[in-house]
Amino acid sequence: MIKKSLENALYNLGRDKEIRTRLINFLKNSEKSLNYNGSKRDDVIGPIVDALHDEDDVYEKLLSDGTSIKFFFRTQIARDFLLSTSNKPSHVWEPQTTKLLLYLAKNLNDDILIGGAYFGDHAILVAKSINTRGGVVHCFEPNLDQNKMLNENKKINALKNIKINKHGLWSHSDKYLKLTGFDSFANSVLASDSEEAFKTVTIDDYCLAKKKRLGLIQLDIEGSELKALEGAKNTIKSDKPVIVFEIHKDYVDWSNGLKNTPVCKLLLKKGYTIFAIRDFHSHLEMRDKKIELIPLNKVFLKGPPHGFNMVATADIKIFNNKKFKIVENVSPKLLLHKNAKLHHPTDGL
Repeated sequence: MIKKSLENALYNLGRDKEIRTRLINFLKNSEKSLNYNGSKRDDVIGPIVDALHDEDDVYEKLLSDGTSIKFFFRTQIARDFLLSTSNKPSHVWEPQTTKLLLYLAKNLNDDILIGGAYFGDHAILVAKSINTRGGVVHCFEPNLDQNKMLNENKKINALKNIKINKHGLWSHSDKYLKLTGFDSFANSVLASDSEEAFKTVTIDDYCLAKKKRLGLIQLDIEGSELKALEGAKNTIKSDKPVIVFEIHKDYVDWSNGLKNTPVCKLLLKKGYTIFAIRDFHSHLEMRDKKIELIPLNKVFLKGPPHGFNMVATADIKIFNNKKFKIVENVSPKLLLHKNAKLHHPTDGL
C-alpha cells in the first residue's frame, strides 16, 4: 500500500513539467555522488524517473550536431537519453553502435536499410550523415506510435532521404504479423489478417521493387533477425552489405557457441566475418573511445540472459582503421557496475 501510494505521489509530481524537470536534474546530479555497489541507474535513479512519467509523455532533445530528436517516454532508451549528462549529447542510444553505423554509412556506397527503426534513434543520424552523397535510408517500423514519431523526426530535421515503411521484415512477403510485448521489447509473431496485424516484405522483394542496392543493413527486431536475413539471401549475395544485427539470449540459443547459432551460420556460409560490438546499452558519452570488436569465437558470454549487437562483413579491411580495436575474451556488454576486466573498455572509462 505504501509503495503504491509513493508511486502515485511521484506520478502526480511528474504531471507538473517544471517540478518534473527540477526533480530529474536533482536525480541526475545525485547519481554522480551516490554510494551504491549495484547499478545506480537501474536500481535507484531510474525507477524514480520512471515513476514521474507515463507512456504518452513526449520530450525533444537537441544533439551536439544540431539534430533534434522527439521521443515518447517509453522504456530504458528514452529514460537514459533523458538522463544524458551532456546538455547536447552526441547520440541517442548505444554510443559505440552509433559511431560504427555513422562510420560505415560514410565509408560505404549504396543505400542503407534499418529494420526496427523505432523513433529514429539511429536512423535520423545515419540519414543526416549521408544526405550530401545522395544516399537513402529505408526504415521499417510497424509500431504505429513509433512510426509516427519517426516521421515527426524526419520532418523537424528536414530530411528527405528517409523512406519510412510500416511493413515487417520477414522470410516471405505478404504474410501477416503482429507485435507481442510492450514498445521496444515487442517481438513479431505470425498472425491472421486483422486490424492489429501488419504485412511482411522480404528485403529481396523490397530492393527488387525499388531497384535499390544496399551497402548496410541494420536489424534490431527482437528475435526476427534470422527471418529477415533469410529474406535477404539474394541481396546478400549480390550486394555484400555490411550487416549490423542484435542477438539476444531470449530468442537465440548460444549454448553451443555463437558460431553455431542459425543467424551466424547463415552469414558464415555467405563468406562473412562476424564480430561482437562492445557497447553500453544505454546512453553514455564515449566520443574518444575506440570501437572494440570481439571475434566470433572469443566472446565472453556468461551471465544472465542478455543481448548485444554484432557486425558481419565480407571485407574485414573496412575495420583496418584507428577507430577500431580488436579484443578477445571480454564481454560485449559494457556495464559500469560489473567486473572491469570483462565489462569495461580495455582502455578504461
